[in-house]
Formats: sequence, structure tokens, C-alpha cells
Amino acid sequence: MNKRTGVMVGAAAAAIGAAAILLPNANASTDQPAAPKTLSAHSATQLAASLKADLGDNGAGWYLDSAKGHLVMNVLSEEAAKSVTAKGAVAKVVHNSMTALKAGAKTLRDSASVPGTAWSIDPKTNKIVVLADRTVTGAKMATLNKATGGMGAGMVTVKRSQGEFKRYDGGNAGSAAGGAAGANGGQAAGGAGNAAGAGGAGDAAGGAGDAAGGGGAAGGAGGAGDAAAGGAGDAAGGAGDGAGGAGDGGQQAAGPVGGSAIFGGNARCSLGFNVTVKGAPAFLTAGHCGNDSKTWTADQGGSQPLGTVSDSQFPKTDFALVTYDDTAAKPQSAVDLGNGSTQEITKAAEAAVGMKVQRSGSTTGLHDGTVTGLDATVNYGNGDIVNGLIQTDVCAEPGDSGGAMFSDDSAVGLTSGGSGDCTAGGETFFQPVTDALKATGAEIGAGGGAGGAGDAGGGDAAAGGAGDAAAGGAGAGDAAAGGAGDAGAGDAAAGGAGAGDAGAGSAGAGDAGAGAGDAGAGAQDPGAAGSGDSLN
Repeated sequence: MNKRTGVMVGAAAAAIGAAAILLPNANASTDQPAAPKTLSAHSATQLAASLKADLGDNGAGWYLDSAKGHLVMNVLSEEAAKSVTAKGAVAKVVHNSMTALKAGAKTLRDSASVPGTAWSIDPKTNKIVVLADRTVTGAKMATLNKATGGMGAGMVTVKRSQGEFKRYDGGNAGSAAGGAAGANGGQAAGGAGNAAGAGGAGDAAGGAGDAAGGGGAAGGAGGAGDAAAGGAGDAAGGAGDGAGGAGDGGQQAAGPVGGSAIFGGNARCSLGFNVTVKGAPAFLTAGHCGNDSKTWTADQGGSQPLGTVSDSQFPKTDFALVTYDDTAAKPQSAVDLGNGSTQEITKAAEAAVGMKVQRSGSTTGLHDGTVTGLDATVNYGNGDIVNGLIQTDVCAEPGDSGGAMFSDDSAVGLTSGGSGDCTAGGETFFQPVTDALKATGAEIGAGGGAGGAGDAGGGDAAAGGAGDAAAGGAGAGDAAAGGAGDAGAGDAAAGGAGAGDAGAGSAGAGDAGAGAGDAGAGAQDPGAAGSGDSLN
């Protein structure tokens, strides 16, 4: 080999070596999976629906990693995982198919229908999670263990709940004893009281509450701090706002909104979402509430009629549609936030595990949490078994039934029932709003109401109690006392300040004199010294 030939051979070898190094690196760069997209809950839900359709039987559920803003899709193969990551989601290869999980849930319904149990599909663990409340013991627990044992540990997990599963409708005598104490401001700890001669809280004779002719919006008493939203303002129909908004300088209230107290027969529940049905105003609440009473009012005494039940479904599902008696009503499509403001609701959304949600109800006001399971079944006992619910770690208490669960401006669920309370925590189950809308033909929104502004200092002059929100049940939070209920703050149905609540103890100060604001409905209990307002 001459010198020139040797140089050419060496150059060729070097070129081949360089190509051998560069080509794998070039291929590797094109094979790198796309970084997961950071998504809003709404965008993640849309992407999940698209991927679910593409994956077919290779999909096994999905959830939101809300800490990172990622959508996580469960898949059954590595090939399916590649298609998921290519579209910006996180792929997680799991063992149990959605078909198998749903079959397991059916097995539980068929063989382990034990009162005090609930179960849901948890895509985070790719299992069915079964909850057994404190009543499930002895033979009941043996039945449950037999059913779940046959399914295998890889399919199902059994947990205990410390409380007792129950529907969250309440008696209309007022708030759970102490349950709403401190909720959103307004209640002295220990709550309800209505103590005769106690310096004004509740309806002491001559005290806070109701001078002749002065019944307030929430249960006739309006009275000191009787809050639809857990202590802020007065329930359903605007704080102390009788017909025509008396007590607010004559300003017309917009009407009740999500979370406002509603009364029917001996029951107190909460309004879910204002809707329209073929242009007519209506609202959604829980089906077991719709079964409790055919007609519903904004006050316990029944002097402020709201509407009539046109459809009520319970058990199996849990929703009711109530048509407003006033066909010209234009209630605000919003939810009470319990601080004198409302959240506008513009649409409905499917729940997703990991979704951050809030709930508003007439006993405990506003609370937040996370969706933890879907397609949940709850056995409340006495044959009351409800399927297809949303499971959450949001707390609730009796009287909150029917109340709104929402995420930003999207309606998500209607409060059904659960275990625990807002002191110890627990699990709460919700009827999906999307299912209720589809079944009733209703649409979110009822046309208007600017609402939300809290008329601070308007009306209610007798005790300086801040005015009551025109947000229709937004319950204005009675600003002069920082949301503390209206000791002497004009809860008057006829003539506003005429109620006066003379001798109410603390002017606008949340009934400090008696340590009690009657959250939820604040029914008047003359002479019931210190007694908490009872519930079913």
C-alpha cells in the first residue's frame, strides 16, 4: 500500500467511525418522549376523553396529578403508553383493565350489598377501594370479607371509615348542634343556641330575632347570624331579606344560589345549581330531598315559596329538579362562597380523580377537597343504595344535602351523603351534575342576577349590622362584624329594620352575647336555653 492509498483508507475509516457515533445519537433525539403537558383540569379532561377513545380496551382509567398539572392515563401495554406520551400525557402501565374493575364492582353489588359500605374505582391504585363504616361488624363484615377475598388483593382494598354513612338532609329546626360553629365566620364556638334571655342570640323573648312582624329569611328567625352558608349572612333568599328585600334599603335580592338553605315539610336541604329547562327557571338538589317534600321554600315558615318538584330520583341515583313557582324568576347561576361573594357557574364538568373541588351547603358553608374515586356505590341502609357517585374527601353534615360541588366556574356534583363531619373530617359522595342535566334536559344557568355585592351597612340599622347581600342567598357575611351573624341585624321579612332585634347583645357581632349564630337555617327556638338546633 502506497502512502497516498493509506491516507485515503484512514480517512474513510474515520468517517465511518464518526457516522457510527452520530447516527445513534440522532436516532435517540427523535425517539425522546415529549415532556408531559401542564394542563388545567378542563383541558386535562378534554385530552383524557380523546385518549380514552383512541385507546379503547387498552385504557384503564385516568386521573389528574394536580400538583404538577399532568394528566395520567392508565394503559395495559407499552405500545399504548407510547401513544399516550406522544400526546402530552403521562402513561402508567397497570394490571387491571377497566372492564375487570367494573366487573369487580358488579360482584360487590351482587354479593356484598351490606348497609354501611361504599366502594369506588380508584385509578391511582388501579383497584376498587371498599369502605366499611363503624356499623359494619360481625356477620356484615364476614359477608364483605368473603366477597372481597374472592377477588384478590390485586383487585380490591378494604378500608374502615370512622363514621357512619348517612344521607345529609337535615331537620328544619336549624343547624347541627355546633356543627357550623365558626364556619366562614359568624358563629361562636359551640354554636347554635337560641337561648332565652341570653343577650340576644337566637330568638330570646324580646332578644335577637323576631320582633313582631319581623321574620327573617332563614327559618322565620333570620335572627342573629342565621346563615345559609355556615354563619355568613342569612339563608336562602338573602340575609334577612323578606319579600322585596326588606332590610336592604328596598334593593331586590337576586334569589337563592348554590348552597342556600331550602325548606320542605320537616326537612332542610341545600340548593345545588340554578338551571333552565326549556327556558323555564329551575334548580337541582338531591333526590332524597325531592322525596322528602313536593314543595320547597326559602324560609322555614313557608312564607317564601320557591318551587315545586318536577322530577326526583332516589335511590339508585340522587337528584331532583325543582321548578320555580315564579316563571319570570331569573336566579343567578352562582354558588355562595360564604364571605359575601359568589362564584359564577357557567358550565358543567365531569369529575376526575385528583380534581380540586369546593362544596357549599347550608349547614357548614364552604369547604374544599379532592375527588378520590369515581363510579362509587353507597349503601345507606334500608334499601337506599345509590350508584354512579363521585367520592371525595370534602366534609359535609346534615342539611348540606343537595348543595353544590364545583371546580372554578364548573358545576360538578350535588351533595348526597357520607361519613364524618367538618370537625373530624370524612368522606362525602356526590351525584354527578352531568348525569342529572342529561336526565332532566336542564341546562346550567338561569339567566342573570348580577348579585354578589354586600350592601354593607344597608338597612339593618337597629344594631349596625352590615347589610345583607343582594346575591340571593349569598348571605352577605354581614360585613360590620366580619361575617359574624347579625345580632340585631334586621332579619326582617316585612319592613327590615322593623325587626330591630332590640336587646340583641352585641351589635352585629355574631351573637357573642349568647355564643351562638344559628348557621344553616337558624330556626327560632324561644325558651330553648342553650340548646343546639337539632337535625334528623
